[in-house]
Amino acid sequence: MLAFDRDLRQRFGTLCGVDEAGRGPLAGPVCAAAVVLPEGYLPEGLNDSKKLTEKRRELLFDEIRENAVAYSVQLVDNEIIDDINILNATMQAMAQAIAGLGVPVELALIDGNRCPPANLPCQAVVQGDARSASIAAASILAKVTRDRLMLEYDQLFPGYGFARHKGYPTKAHYQALTELGVTPIHRLTFLKKWKGRSQ
Repeated sequence: MLAFDRDLRQRFGTLCGVDEAGRGPLAGPVCAAAVVLPEGYLPEGLNDSKKLTEKRRELLFDEIRENAVAYSVQLVDNEIIDDINILNATMQAMAQAIAGLGVPVELALIDGNRCPPANLPCQAVVQGDARSASIAAASILAKVTRDRLMLEYDQLFPGYGFARHKGYPTKAHYQALTELGVTPIHRLTFLKKWKGRSQ
């Protein structure tokens, strides 16, 4: 992870890692984070956020924010997702995260195979959260931020199970939709198949 970032930093200069969380859920925003790590810095246990326990993610979340040169976390809500589609909403969140760093960056490493519109060079890195320390750090900030928000929504909209499934399409989530209906945070464009099946 450090070697991957180090080689690119030597070629381009300061870099940031960018990742998102929440592309697949039926409810809630998509969240993107951009992180600039100090050169040579690798928090213990850093990895793709999906491969870590919740406890480890929470610990790394605090450590990364304390030690990062800069970081930015941005949300794009469900109404915008419905309006411009999830891919464009994800790209918008990533672009806003990069723009929100507030420090000069020469290269943005983007997890995945597409780059957002940005005023600096971007490089897409497939499985980047397992290859780049900077992207892995961004994945943790994005996921923990979004998970915490879904815990708040669990209090606002009891009965849907947002604390457990974080808005993802589970059997329990579909059951709650059938029994309780749609909330203001649901992505209506993601519910078309469900609506067709439930009628």
